[in-house]
This record gives sequence, structure tokens and C-alpha cells, in this order.
Amino acid sequence: MILVLGGTTEGRKAVQVLEEAGAHYYYATKGKTQEVEMSHGTRLTGAMDAATLISFCREKKIRLLIDAAHPFAVHIHQNVQMAACELQIPIIRYERQYLPHTDDIVWCKDYQEAVTRLQMTGVTTLLALTGVQTIGKLKAYWQSPTTSDCWFRILNRRESQLIARREGFPADHLVYYQEEDTASLIQQLHPQAILTKESGKSGGFEEKIRAAKEAGVTIFVVCRPQTVSVTGGDCCMMVNGPYGLRRKVEKLLPEFFPLKTGLTSGTCATAAAIAALTKEHTVMVRLPNGEDIDVDVASIEGDTATVIKDAGDDPDITDGLAICATVRLLEMSQEKGIKILEEGDGCRKQIVIKGGEGVGTVTLPGLGLPIGAPAINEIPRRMIHENLMSYISRLQIHPAVEVTITVPEGRTVGKRTFNPRIGIVDGISIIGTHGIVKPFSSDAWINSIRKEMAVGYALTSHLSPADTPQIVINSGARSEQYLRDRYPQLPEQAFVHYGNFIGETLRIAADLDVKHVVMGLMIGKAVKLAEGNLNTHSHQVTMNRDFIQQMIDEAGIPVSSLRTPLTSLNMARELWTLLSENDMCRLAQVIIGHCHHHCDALLPHGQLDILLISDRGVIYTGT
Repeated sequence: MILVLGGTTEGRKAVQVLEEAGAHYYYATKGKTQEVEMSHGTRLTGAMDAATLISFCREKKIRLLIDAAHPFAVHIHQNVQMAACELQIPIIRYERQYLPHTDDIVWCKDYQEAVTRLQMTGVTTLLALTGVQTIGKLKAYWQSPTTSDCWFRILNRRESQLIARREGFPADHLVYYQEEDTASLIQQLHPQAILTKESGKSGGFEEKIRAAKEAGVTIFVVCRPQTVSVTGGDCCMMVNGPYGLRRKVEKLLPEFFPLKTGLTSGTCATAAAIAALTKEHTVMVRLPNGEDIDVDVASIEGDTATVIKDAGDDPDITDGLAICATVRLLEMSQEKGIKILEEGDGCRKQIVIKGGEGVGTVTLPGLGLPIGAPAINEIPRRMIHENLMSYISRLQIHPAVEVTITVPEGRTVGKRTFNPRIGIVDGISIIGTHGIVKPFSSDAWINSIRKEMAVGYALTSHLSPADTPQIVINSGARSEQYLRDRYPQLPEQAFVHYGNFIGETLRIAADLDVKHVVMGLMIGKAVKLAEGNLNTHSHQVTMNRDFIQQMIDEAGIPVSSLRTPLTSLNMARELWTLLSENDMCRLAQVIIGHCHHHCDALLPHGQLDILLISDRGVIYTGT
């Protein structure tokens, strides 16, 4: 059982992660104001001291604590640590993502130092964005005779106003959280400086800092408290995002999530590159969403590091592949520089990324990569570049860095992927949008659809939509073969498999501005789509006999024409033997009409033709 201490944005995100498991957990907040949607969790309210927390954990057999409380809620963090130490259970601390400390901000270790620094620098007008609970802590500043004006921004609640009144703060210098942002407030009040807390990205820290810098206002920041683990070892683990949280829960309570997440090939390549540079066997990788996760490295030999691709429970053909990175330091000529794929802004960078053995080569347009380039997609390239730049700065490495990604078995495995269809040869692609693979994720399939269609459309966009389709979408190999016979003039890349994601595929076609799409349907998916189900997976929807009967009635087919009763229908394909050829033609028109009703709006600026295909390859057009 898991107990989350929340009340913050991180608490809400923790709930979203745990809800994916469909298992029971507890979510505790001090007050009742936070709205959180839960289907599987139990909400608890009221402050818990260490003794209460320990008692509750014993009673409910809590095996894992997730501390997602506010970074300045020191007493909560201490209570959680005391409970974990007493009960010998692990903690996951869900931290916020923070900006690096820079010299253009005055950093103060606490409020007392903030008062001293404000007075030493002669700040007489201040906008405090630290909350109502800090009015008392800053009393020495705003009551000082040298202070002209001090405003506090607080929540527009009675309890907040009472706290300010109890501290003796003047009501006319209270400002409330309203629709105007920090920038507008600074423009109205014209303070010399602002004071805020290091509350992280989710606490609006970036917006406050940006507004103050744009207004030329001095920025004072009270640093977040540094909590020290009293549990020791691996008992207290830090995460700063949802993917890291889930992976830690999977590690600590393997039974909680029925399926395990994995890593994309892009994350593996990035981790290998970091390890090759730093020689560390566990490295921290920053994902595209800004969070950091730790990745284990299989081996480091000389300048080459290897990470084994772990796809979790996703049925990924690349699971278990060794993904390697070799890093070389190069002398960078001041005059010449190094031309690399990342220099799109015209600026010389310090990193060049190459593809070696087992990384595919791009041979067709439409993938967003130059023909002849290694198949390392934009986001993995950016991950490698940004992560290595961070380490290069930290390690003070001055020469340029050359990174070569290799996949020893990639050439063989790549032949069993979609790559040959989209013109990627001699290896796999280094891909990944989020850096994490969710088990049986629809994202991977949908991304493949987008890539296939982009390539297909790049090869057929010159065709006149009135004469021939530019893209033909179909459910699989058998229907594709029938449609290829119908459109022999189209290249193979124009035939795209939608699997079960019909709606998503049509939306992708609309995004790419495809003007003429043909969709081939076998009867099983057709009757589901006709009812309005744009995802036809059996986990999402099953055949509806009542709706099929409704369409038979619409087609004007009498019950007496059915060779066997519809109640005996177990699979939609049996309709081909249940009805005569003439009746099947009439039913096909109704089915296709219903499909158009649900699908035409998804391709608003293009022509959509829908074809129903029989098991024997007979094609019904609906006209």
C-alpha cells in the first residue's frame, strides 16, 4: 500500500501516475481546498504529526511513502522521514524542477538573511511574493523606518486576511492573486525589488523571474530548505517528474503496476553518451519534459559505453538490444569550427553526433532528416546534445566532442521493423518522443503511422487528388494487397497501416494536408467504425449485434433473407455467408454511409473514399 503526502501540483501529478495502476492507495493533504480526481485512491485530510503518521502506516500496512509536499513544508518532510526511519519503509521524494542559480539573482539562505540583504542594498520599496505566512518572518523589514513601501501578494481568502491583520500588516498594502500576472503587478506598483521563494517551475518561479528581469527589477530569492535523509542508503529516493516516479514505484513495489515502463532508444543512446564521457555506471538523463531519471550502464570500455535497451512490458522488437556510444574529444580550431547537424541557428556548437554500425540511414524524404543522414530523430539528437552540454560545462571540457551511436545488432533487427517501408536502411532508428516507453503504448504505433504517412505523402503529393489517391490507409497486410492491386500506380510507401487507430490516422492525414485518402476496411473493423468507434481495438469495443441488426433493417433486408438467425453471429466476418450477394451490397452501402458520417469531419479539407473489402478481396464502394 502507498501513502502520498500531497496538497501540491506534484501531489496531483503523483495521483495521476498511481491512477494508471488501477490499484488502491491513500492521498493525504492538510486542508480540503485542493481538488484531485481519483478513482482508485482514498482521500485523507488533516495534519499528521510523526506519531499519527506512524500509527496510520502501521494500521494500513503502508509499504511506501511518497513525499510530494511543498518544498518549504519542512515539518512535513521531517515527519515523513521520522516515520520511514521508525517503520523501515522507503520514501520517494517528489521534488520540483529548479532553475540553476545565476549571479543576476540575490540568493538568500533564509528570511533573516533576506531582511539583512534587502536593508544592506538599500531596497526601500518591495513586492513580496512569498505568501501570507511570511509576513511575520519579514516584519523586521517592512516595519523598518527606512522602508517606504512593502506589498505582499496573498490569496484572497478570509483566513489569509486574518493572518495579515494579526501580524499588524496594513490592509492597503495587500494585493491579491487575480487574473493579472506578475508583470502587470510590477508595472502597477513600480517596486525596486521583488522577493520570492525558490518554489520551482511548478510554483511559477520562472514567470516571476522573467517578469522582474524584463522590468529591470532586482530579484531576491529565499532558497528552498535542504532536507537531509535520516533513513540512509536507498531508502530515500528523489524524483522530479511523473516518469521517474512511476519507475521508482515499479522498482520498490513491483506488484503495484501490472505492466512496467521502458526506455526509448533515444534515452538509451543519451545515457550511453553520458557514460562514455563521465565513466559513470549509473547516469542521470534529462528527459524532454525536463525531469531527470537515472539509467544503469551495462559496460564502459575505453571511450565506448553500452546501455541495454529495456522496453519494459512493451512488445518492442528492439528490447534487449545493446545501444552504444563512443565519445571522442576533438581539438576545435578557433578559425574553422566544426560543422554539425545541430548548428541550425548558424552558431558553432561543441558536439557532433554521428550514426555508426546498426543505425539506419535515411533514403527517402518526409522524415524531417536529410537524405543520407543517420536515422537519429530530432528529439534524441536534442537529448544527447543538451545532456552532454550540461556535463561538458560541469566538467569544463573545452575541446569539441564527437559522439558516434552504434547498435551492433541493428542491421539485422532493422529489417524486421517498419524502417524499410519508410526508406531507412541498414539499421534501426534512434527514436523517442518522451524518453519513456509506456507498456503497450499507442504512442509508438501512432508515431509510426505519422512517419509512414509523411514519407508516403512526400512521394505522392504531386499527384492530382481528383485522379488518384495520395494515401491509402488499411488495417493490415491482406487488405493492403487487395488495395495495391486496385492502385498499382502508387509506390508502396503510399499504403499505410492504421491498425486500430482509424481516427488518429485520419487526423494525421489532415495535419499533413493530404487531399485524397482512400480507407480500406475489413468487415470486423467496419461494423465497429460504423457505430462511431474510431479506435477498433477489441480491448476498447466489441461487435454489437443490435447495431448490426439496425443496419440490416436500414438496408431493407428482411429477416427471412438471413440464412441463419443473427443471434448465432459470433464474428462479423460471418456476415459474408449470412447474406446473399445482393443483400450484402445493400448492407455495404449502409455500413460505408455510417463510416462516412463519423470520419468525414476528421479530414475536413480532403476527399475521403471508404472501401469495404471482403475476405475474398471483393471491394464495395458504397455507390
